[in-house]
Amino acid sequence: MLIEEWNPNSARPEDDLLALAGVLHAAVHAGASVSFILPFSLDDARAFWIDKVLPGVSSGTRRVLIARIDGGIVATVQLNLDTPPNQRHRADVAKLLVHPAARRRGLARALMEAMEQVARRDGRTLLTLDTVTGGVAESLYRSLGYVLVGAIPRYSLDWKGREMESTSVMYKDLASGRTGN
Repeated sequence: MLIEEWNPNSARPEDDLLALAGVLHAAVHAGASVSFILPFSLDDARAFWIDKVLPGVSSGTRRVLIARIDGGIVATVQLNLDTPPNQRHRADVAKLLVHPAARRRGLARALMEAMEQVARRDGRTLLTLDTVTGGVAESLYRSLGYVLVGAIPRYSLDWKGREMESTSVMYKDLASGRTGN
């Protein structure tokens, strides 16, 4: 497993974009509640990376970490640095995605730990995120020291577009070293 910061100016950016789209597409179709609902095509996934993520990466306001196995991208997480002037110490964690075929290998944990190092490098000491209440990711975040602030009921539709689900808002203070465990 290799974890690295994604560089859209790499030797094969189109291959990376297709792989990232494939991870997102597969994760949504496997039940990941990450802002998208079915039907969700591979073209929709590719458009997300090109239209929403790539501009932030290019401008330096978004970091994307990727995990590769045998050279292929199988997981990713984003760090949004686009915060107001009075919040330059903070960043938002977004879109932790692991391809269903690569799950249960520690990729999500490794990506989150690497992402925290990137946040520190960028001078960010407070990380925030939201996740489906009671989901697998919530327990992962708790085990990494994220503190639950609370849950917002009926926050969004589930991945099938049928049921409303709650989201848990969490944070981690990288400066204090305190955890919520």
